Order: sequence, then C-alpha cells, then structure tokens
Amino acid sequence: MSVLRLLTLLLLLSPFLLGQDLRVAAAADLTPALQKLSPRFEKETGIHLSIALGSSGNFFAEIQNGAPFDVFLSADKSYPEKLQQAGLTEPGTLATYARGRLVLWIPLNSTLRFTTKQGVLTGGLKPLASSAIKKIAIANPAHAPYGRAAVAALQHYGIYDQVKPRLVLGENISQTAQFAESGDVGAAFLAMAIAVTPEMKQRGSFVVLPQESYPPLDQAAVILRSSNRKDQARRFLEFLRGTEAQSILSDFGFEVPVT
Repeated sequence: MSVLRLLTLLLLLSPFLLGQDLRVAAAADLTPALQKLSPRFEKETGIHLSIALGSSGNFFAEIQNGAPFDVFLSADKSYPEKLQQAGLTEPGTLATYARGRLVLWIPLNSTLRFTTKQGVLTGGLKPLASSAIKKIAIANPAHAPYGRAAVAALQHYGIYDQVKPRLVLGENISQTAQFAESGDVGAAFLAMAIAVTPEMKQRGSFVVLPQESYPPLDQAAVILRSSNRKDQARRFLEFLRGTEAQSILSDFGFEVPVT
C-alpha cells in the first residue's frame, strides 16, 4: 500500500480509532496537509477532529441530504456558497483559506517534454496529444473541482477533443493520484499539494499549469448550520487561517490569502 493511500485510510478511520468529535468534510487535496495540521490543532486546543476525505461535489450533495458534518473544507468556493444560499450554513462563517494549484504529473520514464520557465508551463500541452499516451488521469469533473480545472486547461490549449477518449476519471484527486502511482497512465492532472509529496516525487515529476489556463481554485471553509459544535468549529477555522496553518498550506503548494 502506498504512503498516500495509507494516509487517506488513517484519516478516514481516525474517528473510530481516536474518538474524535469535530466532524470535518475535507476536499481530498488536503490529505497530506491535514496530516500536519490535525495533530497541531488537537494539541493546541484539545479538540479532536473526525475527518472525512473526498470530492467537494459529493460532500455538497451529502450535506444537502443531511450528512452530520460540522465543517466543510471545499476545494471550490462555489459549493459552500451554494450551501449558504440554501440556508444550510452558519451566517458569516464562509471564508477562503487557500487557492489550489493544478499541475501535470508525468512518470519518471516518460518521454514527454514540455516547455517551462521556473517550473511553470509556457509552451502548451500539445505533447499530450501524442498517440503514445494511451491514458491521462483526471478527477471526475462532474463533482471534483480539480477535474473541472483539468478540462478547462485542456480546452484552453486546444487539445481536449483529441485526448477526451483517453481520459481516465478518478473519484477524487486522491484516487487520481493512485492511478498515477500505479504506472497505468501516461500523465495525470493533480493538485500540487499531492504532487509535492515524497511518494509522488519518487515516481515522477510535474509542471505547474499557469493560472490563466483554468478558473481559480479558491478553496473555502464554512460551518454548517446543523452543527452543535459551532464554538469548536470556529476555533478550527481560526486555526486554519492562522499563521502556522497558512505556512503549512504554503509548504504544500497552496497559495494563501493575504491577511
């Protein structure tokens, strides 16, 4: 089992293993960062976290149907905004905590070559249209913000129609990374927060997609109106937007808001 899969499993099991009690629905791109953030928050506050990881769109649907979460950390602010419009969030709690960055990851043995400047793509994605690339992994754009960003980037560079038949869809960005780790795909569009982890860097390299090639991945947090732990939830959001947490998010490639 890969390290990334193990971390995901531990976070999913933590509510049962540790009796954690603040229920957080978190976008899958936060998996590595939460491994550092969670224990620091718990040590600082004594508040335990019960974290579920998945796609933002799926959590949005679950919350609409009454899923018992206290906090929602989305990879796309549109989902919390829609919950707010529906009256399902605590007024005044919606806040952007980071901006995600989309990257194109390729395995170490890849023959693909891209023009870059300081790690950022400058010459387009035309090499992906090569017939030698049989599969390209992206998160499912139907409910995963990074999947929609990947589609937008492919459209921006004019190759979406050419590569669409070869797209392999992950349920969320973590599963997309698992496809990349398996060696079964020739390239994968990932969150930079996952691409910078040691296990992904051991298996390949990545180029950063320029911001103008896809809509901003502004990630937002909100407290749910149904929560009966609102004071604890507010402390968590304060921690998430604090200096220490923002520094950790930055280490994982997130752009953090100026406070």
